[in-house]
Amino acid sequence: MPRVVGVDPGTVSIDVCGLEDGELTLDRSLPTGEALADPAAFVRLLQSPGPPDLVAGPSGYGLPLVRAAAASDEDMRLAYLAAPGETGGIGGLRDLAGALARSGLPVVFTPGVIHLDTVPDHRKLNRVDMGTADKVAAAALGIADQAQRFGCTPAETSFVLLELGGAFSAALAVQGGRIVDGLGGTSGPIGWRAAGALDGEVAYLAGEVTKAMLFRGGAGPLRAIDAFVEGALKAVRALMVSVPAPREVLLSGRALTEPGVREGLETGLEGVAPVRQLQGFARIAKTAAQGAAILADGLAGGRWRLLVDTMRLRAAHGTVLDHLSLITMATARRRLGLG
Repeated sequence: MPRVVGVDPGTVSIDVCGLEDGELTLDRSLPTGEALADPAAFVRLLQSPGPPDLVAGPSGYGLPLVRAAAASDEDMRLAYLAAPGETGGIGGLRDLAGALARSGLPVVFTPGVIHLDTVPDHRKLNRVDMGTADKVAAAALGIADQAQRFGCTPAETSFVLLELGGAFSAALAVQGGRIVDGLGGTSGPIGWRAAGALDGEVAYLAGEVTKAMLFRGGAGPLRAIDAFVEGALKAVRALMVSVPAPREVLLSGRALTEPGVREGLETGLEGVAPVRQLQGFARIAKTAAQGAAILADGLAGGRWRLLVDTMRLRAAHGTVLDHLSLITMATARRRLGLG
């Protein structure tokens, strides 16, 4: 059975979860700044339980199962959607990914929602962020957890996942053990630190939408709890168009600890579906890191291979720019510094 590691690169922390023969071997969380400041130490951490057979690395907006050692400069720009010299966002994350690529470890970059063929193309129109790779990983944990609790196969699971992180809010729809729709952090409800989907007129009035702008304007600094909770509730109901009768609504993310958030969600979802906080099997690492470890285990032929097959992860394809019509792909590529 494989020894694997999953990585969740968050705005506040970078979490790491390791499995061997399906059992927990590594359970850590580091402040994002600390992890990015010393990539060599981070590489050593990944190796601490022993040489891994596979690492699901920090994948940003995702790539269709690209090995880190084979990733081109174009791949990395598409995964992190940042032009040369761009300082906004999580600074240094691309450098960390590069260090992992050079480390000799078997690191793979995993897909975002936009890459999955289980999401119909019409839902991808003019979309890039339907859920980053870490949100796909969190959904994998939800599938594994629900299958175990209900004693069913991954193909019998269904839920809406609300991922309310320290900066962004996102929501995913899972039907038949497959992600079928998603609202990403920059295209979904208002986040704790980030504004979420922008009013087009606000974007126009701003004159220029920078990467840094995507990371501000959230509900937390304003203590706008009603806006935060109501936005999440609307996201659940919107995704019920794609999964009309979910078995559950699953909650995860750092923002659930804020006063009034969980209570407001439970009250607002009463009668919609049973609501449960997704905990997983680790004590420290966040849900996305645990899910990334599950994906790595399944890809390596371990305990969770049926889950990975059900999610059709190996069929992931394309780029985050493939479904644009409002702007051309050429325009988007120029913005990223690509020819």
